[in-house]
Amino acid sequence: MTAAIEAGANSVYFGVQQLNMRARSAANFTLDDLREIAKTCNDAGVRTYLTVNTVLYDHDLTLMRAIIDTAKEANVTAIIAQDMAAILYANKIGMTIHISTQLSISNYEGVKFYSQFADTIVLAREVDLDSIAAICKKIKEEDLRGPAGELVKIEIFVHGALCIAQSGRCQMSLLQSNTSAQRGACLHECRKKYEVKDMETGHELRIRDNYIMSPKDLCSLPFLDKLIESGVAVLKIEGRGRSPQYVDVVVRVYREARDAIFAKEFTEKKKKEWMKQLGTVYNRGFCDGYYLGKPLPEWSGYSKNRSTDERIFVGRVTHYFPKVGIAEISVDAQKFKKGDHLVIMGNTTGVMYVDVEEVRQDEESSKTVTIPVPDRVRLNDKVYLVTKRNLDELD
Repeated sequence: MTAAIEAGANSVYFGVQQLNMRARSAANFTLDDLREIAKTCNDAGVRTYLTVNTVLYDHDLTLMRAIIDTAKEANVTAIIAQDMAAILYANKIGMTIHISTQLSISNYEGVKFYSQFADTIVLAREVDLDSIAAICKKIKEEDLRGPAGELVKIEIFVHGALCIAQSGRCQMSLLQSNTSAQRGACLHECRKKYEVKDMETGHELRIRDNYIMSPKDLCSLPFLDKLIESGVAVLKIEGRGRSPQYVDVVVRVYREARDAIFAKEFTEKKKKEWMKQLGTVYNRGFCDGYYLGKPLPEWSGYSKNRSTDERIFVGRVTHYFPKVGIAEISVDAQKFKKGDHLVIMGNTTGVMYVDVEEVRQDEESSKTVTIPVPDRVRLNDKVYLVTKRNLDELD
């Protein structure tokens, strides 16, 4: 969250407890965290969106109401929901609602229906650029307004993992392991390599060595100007379950690109540099998704992370000397030297990059070193050495 705020996000979305689509695969906040989250974000001028977007059963309704009640009391900006039970309850108590992509809204009539409940609609991931533009145009032509009286906003994903299923409504984990993706317990069964086997002859087929249910990651940076021109109001980056460094790099790149578009400085040279930066953090390769009208995204030909940079754990910050801008680090794992590149991450610090100009060894402890840092760091911040990876050796 800190990384997103410092990198230039206007809003952050997150889950609490188990009623969200990343209940198992990501760290989630608790109900007790909501007031602190809202205050931190409000102080930074950043909006807060709480995901309550799983399929709900009757035994979930008490918890669902408690989560939405607490969010409203804590001044969370809005909830993101797909189940009508959550939508109706939030509407009843006057909580602002955003419609989740899980509802697969892909046409204006769907937007129009849900506008009676929600101010913002996250479209299905399968809607192409022309359709998005047509929907946004119709909203303006018909002056379609949500419960708050403002024009309905359209939100789309611009970067992150793609799912083979329709807007993420997958049943593979449920069928394979009895853990439902629609209950926030996806096990990413689609990311595995499968073979097609002829049961009569025993012949087996691997389709071009591809992971045939695992698309590459969505990256809309090269045509971000066209998406903005279509009329969308919110650009959504999937950062849940990723490292603070991933969030920092991706948010910073898209923020710079968005600002460059409005300044009419969105050049090919800048796009190449931004794509290089995006490639340094976690990815399975990049594709255009469905936005440019292709029948399918490109398949991933590998299972592992394809980032060009690798983080190796060094140790933790043990002290900071503010007058001289020096950090004391306990080197518990990987050693580093002058000229190396470090990244320091912590709950309050966020993400800080350090080019090591000097390393001083503590005379009493071989594990303790001090280095100059560009800004304040905190006790127990994690320190990593950043190195280049040989992608040819990964698969």
